Amino acid sequence: MDTIIEWFSNNHTWVFSGVGIFIIGGVIAIFKRKGANGISQKQRSGNNSTNIQAGGNVEFTQKNDK
Repeated sequence: MDTIIEWFSNNHTWVFSGVGIFIIGGVIAIFKRKGANGISQKQRSGNNSTNIQAGGNVEFTQKNDK
């Protein structure tokens, strides 16, 4: 832990410059992407078709006019 603090104190100028922020942001993005739940939705349709895609429940109701 002391070596990390020492390294940071020696290199704090470039860590907060554009290069450091870019690298830190890239590392965070990689970990965030791995932590995603991995659900992906794909939809293929033909001509003259109606398609509905949702990430949860879809409820259809019909109004009965009599």
